[in-house]
Amino acid sequence: MSIAEDLIKKIANDLGIDFEEITKESLKAFLQEKRRKMKIDILGILDRYKVSSSRELEEKIFKGEISEHPAWEDLILLENLEETIKIIEEDIRSIS
Repeated sequence: MSIAEDLIKKIANDLGIDFEEITKESLKAFLQEKRRKMKIDILGILDRYKVSSSRELEEKIFKGEISEHPAWEDLILLENLEETIKIIEEDIRSIS
């Protein structure tokens, strides 16, 4: 057994909670917090360029309304964050 597993079992026992339940709830809370932080990052990028979506940012870059650098890198980051959030949301649903 790993140290983490031993600790989770101890905490579950101390709180009178089933090991599986505390493990699932812990994973869900971790993923929800990760998603929350990513959404904050997304909002920061969108606010920086005064747009409401990655699509709008991409359109403004192509139209020349926003300089390509560093907007292009931010667009890539934004799209990666959005994709990761989708994966996290699938994981959260699978835990529930």
